[in-house]
Amino acid sequence: MASVFKGAKKRLDEAARHVPAAEEALEKLTYPEETLSASLFVRMDDGRRASFKAWRCRYDASRGPTKGGIRFSADACMDEVMTLAFWMTFKCAVADLPYGGGKGAVCVDPANLSTKEPERVARAYVKAFARFLHPDRDIPGPDMGTDAMVMGWMADEYEAIVGHHAPAVITGKPVCLGGSPGRTRATALGGVYALDALTSRLAIDPEGARVSVVGFGNAGSHVASLLQRRGHTIVGVSDSSGARYDPAGIDPARVAAHKAEGGKIAELDGSSDAETMSNAALLERPSDILVPAAVAGQIHGGNADRIDTRVILELANGPVDAEADAALDARGVTVIPDIFANSGGVTVSYYEWVQNRTGLRWSDHEVTARLKEAMEREAGRLCGVADASAITLRKAAYVHALQRIVTAIEAHGTKAFFNGGG
Repeated sequence: MASVFKGAKKRLDEAARHVPAAEEALEKLTYPEETLSASLFVRMDDGRRASFKAWRCRYDASRGPTKGGIRFSADACMDEVMTLAFWMTFKCAVADLPYGGGKGAVCVDPANLSTKEPERVARAYVKAFARFLHPDRDIPGPDMGTDAMVMGWMADEYEAIVGHHAPAVITGKPVCLGGSPGRTRATALGGVYALDALTSRLAIDPEGARVSVVGFGNAGSHVASLLQRRGHTIVGVSDSSGARYDPAGIDPARVAAHKAEGGKIAELDGSSDAETMSNAALLERPSDILVPAAVAGQIHGGNADRIDTRVILELANGPVDAEADAALDARGVTVIPDIFANSGGVTVSYYEWVQNRTGLRWSDHEVTARLKEAMEREAGRLCGVADASAITLRKAAYVHALQRIVTAIEAHGTKAFFNGGG
């Protein structure tokens, strides 16, 4: 199996061609600072004690403590965790947050856990990695397969271990436990703000585009609702059961209600032109905006030539691989890259961390206004980099982030400095 981590680092190599940097600064970014693996032993409802592989990676802390979610996934592995931490390093830099990148995972299928078992897994994770975690060192948050309640359990376990209140060690908590208003929808809302800020560069109707959302989870469901309110037509949605495509339009609220009742997207009613298909097929159906909001590697060299859209808004991490980038660019498809498009989640997590550390409580309106300002500011800077070097938004995002990271690394001195070169 090919390493996703090696593929992800190709983006670093491409960005380095546009950034004058000391060799030692680039070398520092080629491998994580720390990666810890552990086995979690958890008592299951049937009385047996099960073992689950788990990891935490701190990729680079040059700009501040590492930040990144913890996912529960049956497909989790160390290569994936390192890759996600690498992406988080660049995401935090492109969003200009005082963080480095980290990530964590447990190799477990949440669908196979009872109502009570996720709490035991969450607490076991914190016990295993407590020495990694600290509000000034490594700050987890939610990711695929985890949510606010899981973060609340983790924060509670950490506080039991250290013996004092420490809400800033975990973000994405319930608001009543120190979480920030707006965190649940932050990834989707940040993506919409990114789309709004880049409208002048995109060949789409800002108020009447056809949208397909691949992955109707937290980010996907919120972005579908937000874009529908802006006047766009949701023509495609999907979940693990399959996909539904309907040129007449799909109501996200009806999809959410259907799923809340235990229904599958593949079973949705629709117009006479509606079709049920696979997630892979939905990627190739006509749209103006395609939103991959599920897993990595959905768009690749094997299907990039068949992707029928104008704009790809990457809400998932790594949904378009490096090989597909060139093919999409050649066809005039604009990709709004994940390390910018989905940075709303970590940005609002930063706001939560700030509130926890200072004792402040910001309203939903304040958080939303701050997020909008941040996304618009970085969109402008991103476009400036892209235009100055005549490169894609993807390359511009990595160049923009790399410039910031390299500046922090080189501020400690380089070979040239210590050899008298200044």
